[in-house]
Amino acid sequence: MPKTCKQECKRTSIGGQALIEGVMMRGPKKTTMAVRHVVTGEILTESWPTEAGKRPAFTKWPLIRGVFGFVDSMIAGYKSMMRSADLSGYTELEEQEEAAKRAAKGEGDGKPAKLEGPVMTILMIVSMVLGVGLAILLFMYLPSAIYNYLLKPLAPELLDNRFWQSLFEGILKIAIFVGYVAATSLMKDIRRVYMYHGAEHKTIFCYEHGLPLTVENVRAQRRFHPRCGTSFMILMLIVGIFIGMLIPTGLPAGLRAVVKLVLLPLSVGIGYEAIKFCGRHDNWLTRAISAPGTWLQHVTTKEPTDEMIECAITAFADVVPEEE
Repeated sequence: MPKTCKQECKRTSIGGQALIEGVMMRGPKKTTMAVRHVVTGEILTESWPTEAGKRPAFTKWPLIRGVFGFVDSMIAGYKSMMRSADLSGYTELEEQEEAAKRAAKGEGDGKPAKLEGPVMTILMIVSMVLGVGLAILLFMYLPSAIYNYLLKPLAPELLDNRFWQSLFEGILKIAIFVGYVAATSLMKDIRRVYMYHGAEHKTIFCYEHGLPLTVENVRAQRRFHPRCGTSFMILMLIVGIFIGMLIPTGLPAGLRAVVKLVLLPLSVGIGYEAIKFCGRHDNWLTRAISAPGTWLQHVTTKEPTDEMIECAITAFADVVPEEE
């Protein structure tokens, strides 16, 4: 049985992210990704310095550090996810399958078509821009538009209120996010990523409990961690409800979306501090704060295989500072 972490347990700032057939662990000085090749079964690793330590001192102030930490995590996570597709061999397999299909139709010579560097860079930039645009549309504009143009006309005297508007928009954003996560969990490939997510959490818990990093010890741990990115996203959406109550009613949906976008760093900063607080303490307050994220982790984390745990241990052991 996994033991409950009390005062004698370690606390670490090391966090991670599940990748395609692997795990990325981000330590205070070093970041490492460990990916298992789908053909050879070999664990491949890549490491680089954690850039957060090189930022100016003011970027580590409370509230402000959350914004910079979030941006760093997004950039590192996106790059690691793309790189893991190459290291795992999935990209090569997909190219070979596509080439075989074209050859069967008499199109091409059966060899994989390679995208040149600039072309791939452009495609990645376009995909990121489209992704950000879709997120703004779904989480910033759509809830305001539904409230202003569909819901409020039904009872204008009652619903022309910043409390009800922010509460409705916040609940709708949470519903969209949870629905998206639940839908992706039905996909086979994404489910494997969620299994690696479970391996990441279990490994961190094992270290925090002061146990040797073995497959057996890691397997026995819980897979729901209070510092999870899933918990952060849910908490940020909840904080956004209270911040949204500061925005006057009557604004057009487009203008309200712009105001919420401007206030987004505040939600990120508060959410980050709350997650850090939950990671350092274990009491009724932190358990209440972590509860929504812990519930959603039942979807975003799955029980990993021993091979997945080995990847997580490999990445984690490589980023633990020598003084620890």
